[in-house]
Amino acid sequence: MSILNISAYRFVSLDDLPALRERMLAQCHALALKGTILLAPEGINLFLAGPREAVDAFLAWLKDDPRFAGIQGKESISEHVPFQRMRVRLKKEIITLRHPTIRPEGGRAPAVDAATLKRWLDQGHDDEGNELVLLDTRNAYETDMGMFPQAVDYRIASFTELPVAVANDPSRYAGKTVVSYCTGGIRCEKFALYMQDIGMQRVFQLEGGILKYFEEAGGAHWQGDCFVFDDRIAVDKALNPAASTSSPSTASSLPVGEEEIRA
Repeated sequence: MSILNISAYRFVSLDDLPALRERMLAQCHALALKGTILLAPEGINLFLAGPREAVDAFLAWLKDDPRFAGIQGKESISEHVPFQRMRVRLKKEIITLRHPTIRPEGGRAPAVDAATLKRWLDQGHDDEGNELVLLDTRNAYETDMGMFPQAVDYRIASFTELPVAVANDPSRYAGKTVVSYCTGGIRCEKFALYMQDIGMQRVFQLEGGILKYFEEAGGAHWQGDCFVFDDRIAVDKALNPAASTSSPSTASSLPVGEEEIRA
């Protein structure tokens, strides 16, 4: 039986977190789903796995709440459930940046879809002829698995280190079009707003992140695999578990199951 893996997030104000946590956990247990859901005042971030009918049933239940009606997921298939248990956790932020004035719910940063980014990379500039800079907002152990080879990689150990790294390097981005990217879109969305907040111009996020880029653009221009925060460790451009990370020794050396899932 094939297992559907879905990752999704939505920035939306939530003020009933303890009760919402209990309802979500009960629904996931009733559908025998496994994975992790993070809830915070700024929204929801989830990774779930199970049979398609169970995942679809949970999403239908979730979207009955108007706050989550617009949530969009990224899908991939595996032979086995890549999570050991089901957790619903309450957090201060669904992705920790520690810049409380950055609230994506208040207005998204401009986004480019996979087809647009592929076209820009094919031609070597954006549609207005501006030089393109890709910014990888992920951690170093993720970029080690794969990345756009021309992207800026600050070799950070935590997302919270990125604001200082970028603020100390303004000349790299001056007069250029910047596209931030991450695994599923949550980090690059939040960080594009931060870059706008410090005065950078022509800043975009990659809509849906690397996973959506693989789905819609086939991974063109990408080198390697994409790290994911579950027992698969990484997926290839076809969104299948990456063969290079299938050994137990590889899996045991990577920080899967750390304190906070990411997308």
